[in-house]
Amino acid sequence: MTGAATGAVLLELVVVMDRLRSPGGCPWDAEQTHQSLARHLLEETYEVLEALDSGDRDHLREELGDLLLQVVFHSRLAQEHPTEPWGVDEVARGIVDKLVARHPHVFAAAEVRDAAHVEANWERHKAAEKGRTSVLDGIPAAMPALARADKLLGRLDGAAVEAALSGDGSYGVRLLALAVETRAAGVDPEGALRSAVTALAEQVDHTRSEGT
Repeated sequence: MTGAATGAVLLELVVVMDRLRSPGGCPWDAEQTHQSLARHLLEETYEVLEALDSGDRDHLREELGDLLLQVVFHSRLAQEHPTEPWGVDEVARGIVDKLVARHPHVFAAAEVRDAAHVEANWERHKAAEKGRTSVLDGIPAAMPALARADKLLGRLDGAAVEAALSGDGSYGVRLLALAVETRAAGVDPEGALRSAVTALAEQVDHTRSEGT
């Protein structure tokens, strides 16, 4: 740790990104667009998850830095828009305002009973802000299927909406039923499956190494 004020190095990152993107900077960075960076954003997100699962805090710090770079990079690209520019300050302002508005029990006089009440208030404020008319609005279709199922089931629980699963017994319905069971046990189904797959991969690697 340095003696700099908290957040000071974030400004340094913005300056470095500006230098990389400006004339005379890095040719590769100069060629990037929101679309070309999309796969990197996804990869870095998965690498953060992998670091979380590993329990390696140094690895997590590094991967969070790589993910932060993606946020700063996309913000720098948006700043160059010819008619509707915005940058990292607007991104930060947006999330600050959102956090304050959705935590009235911290920044205003509202009272909450517990964490579940906080989460319910968050979803209610979010729906009002975005003008959502359906409990399913805003769930990204591109999410991994199991994570999307978990998100959808959480929305239904929060809205006290009951939905019966199809009785056709297909693999998809059976997997969805398992996601319901997993949520009821207080377990993240995506994380549980990811951990199981990681354990299997490690077992295979160990078996192969013993056979060499």
